Amino acid sequence: MSSEAVEHRRLIIAGTGIAGLTAAIYAGRSNNDPLVFEGDEPGGQLTLTSDVANYPGFPDGIGGTELIQDMKEQAEQFGAALEHGIVERVDVPEQRSGARRTPSDGDSQRPLRVELNTGDVYTCDAFIAASGASARTLGVPGEDELMGFGVSTCATCDGAFFRGEDMLVVGGGDAAFEEADFLTKFADTVYLVHRRENFRAEDYWVDRVMEKVEAGEVEVMRNTELLEVHGDQESGVDHVTLAQNEEGYPKSNLDDPGTETFDFGVGAVFVAIGHTPNTGYLEETGVELDETGYVETVGGEGGDQTATDVDGLFAAGDVVDFHYQQAITAGGMGCKAAMDADDYLESLAPAEAGAETAAEADD
Repeated sequence: MSSEAVEHRRLIIAGTGIAGLTAAIYAGRSNNDPLVFEGDEPGGQLTLTSDVANYPGFPDGIGGTELIQDMKEQAEQFGAALEHGIVERVDVPEQRSGARRTPSDGDSQRPLRVELNTGDVYTCDAFIAASGASARTLGVPGEDELMGFGVSTCATCDGAFFRGEDMLVVGGGDAAFEEADFLTKFADTVYLVHRRENFRAEDYWVDRVMEKVEAGEVEVMRNTELLEVHGDQESGVDHVTLAQNEEGYPKSNLDDPGTETFDFGVGAVFVAIGHTPNTGYLEETGVELDETGYVETVGGEGGDQTATDVDGLFAAGDVVDFHYQQAITAGGMGCKAAMDADDYLESLAPAEAGAETAAEADD
């Protein structure tokens, strides 16, 4: 493993989803020479959506992959360099972690060391974590093949495409109940499938969905699990195979005589079992993460909203946002992160100039 840095950059950005690419565009326009690493999910979750109809400026919609490609080209036009690479670790000199400081504190607060999974090491003055969050999936047959063609992990993104269809939502937490509630705007009937009797969702969401159950808009299928999704990319989802056992967790008890397996006709499947933020590489930096791994940023009003408690390290998009998780909100946060990073880099200039002057005097 190499300990020598391959290259030093003013700014490195992890992630080429909407947040990372927006940050790259703004950083490039600010002459901060950003280097952007794509990560193991180039383009982020948006590339799983065949049509994006709710991103402003595209009245006829746009393909998720097409939007990401256009943004990549735009970032490169402004001087951003995009490279394949997965950030595995960010090293922060010990004196940098903890309370944020300014160059006037008198100690060297740079550089950050960014190590890729290949062992290559880069250094930078500032870093933006925009590596997103990965939607958890079930791993059942048909799920991957039909993702974006009737299978989705985002009701807000894709619900309107299946207007008038029966829709299946999988999950028992807040996300599943919120998506089931939202989908009643479009669905004929929403079927909420949960693998056990009791729900993890807050009472607010349970009560709200139960109101929709009483209105005939939602049907709850307890102690039920999805086994397979059927259909094709041309015509979408046709039906699913479910298993049901009144004792719960039927998938683990398929040989139980009490487990019933049956086909069920729906036109769309929404998997809502949560997201995992891609922040493992930040765990040893001193950046504060919440109990589920999302980055804690300064927030509030004024500048520095995307700053973390490690100076020079900023975060944007779904690594921070566990609530909205929309392309447009990720883009806005990416813009903020680039502007915050630019302010930080500008604040380093006086200290750098002073150090150069002192060095010349010593000569």
